[in-house]
Amino acid sequence: MVSGCAPHVTFRKLVDPNELPEELVETIDNFKFRGSSGKVNLALDRLPTFTAMPDPSLMSGSISISPSVEYIERAYDDAKYGGFSQRPAMEVEIPTTVDPTMAPPGKHVLSAFVQYMAYDGSDTVDRDAEREGFGDAVINTLSEFAPDLKDVILHKQVLTPWDMEQQIGLTEGNIFHGELTLDQLFFFRPAIGYADYLTPIRNYFQCGSGTHPGGGVTAGPGRLAAMQIWGGSL
Repeated sequence: MVSGCAPHVTFRKLVDPNELPEELVETIDNFKFRGSSGKVNLALDRLPTFTAMPDPSLMSGSISISPSVEYIERAYDDAKYGGFSQRPAMEVEIPTTVDPTMAPPGKHVLSAFVQYMAYDGSDTVDRDAEREGFGDAVINTLSEFAPDLKDVILHKQVLTPWDMEQQIGLTEGNIFHGELTLDQLFFFRPAIGYADYLTPIRNYFQCGSGTHPGGGVTAGPGRLAAMQIWGGSL
């Protein structure tokens, strides 16, 4: 069996922890996830008009909402101790400008990868209010750059880090299966002695972004895990 899940799921949910060495369980329990990003997807009646690029043909690429280093720092400050950015940084795509079959004729979809929003797993959070506030902050910020955006929104989907944990199993909503910090890279990822895609359980392997070299669109963890599984060595 091969697990592409986050380390917490791989070692704490898919197997009985009693089958694992105590030090490995302790390391996984201390592995830092702390998701900090959310997603907002919009169904649009037509393309919005961005003030900085009124030519619709320019919308086929990635649209970055990150005007300055200070802007990004302020966005992070809002979420540093909980909550979410009131004016978030975003990477926005409108994939229907490339593949119009993704929506009905003349309609479009917009996908925004949003930073920052702190993960909060407590039972005291009003999830609906949290989701609505986060979505409003994203749409209000985007409207600063595309003033007619609110006029063309047909539907919206808002995903917080908590939503991503609940719906697709991302521990604490971290899209990289764990923070990419120095103490969680290379032979530390996910634990010393288990960075070679093996586990203490025979024929149980790991290949997710919680292994080396970490998350991102590289396919590195999967390729290296496959080399280990079928080749017996890296």
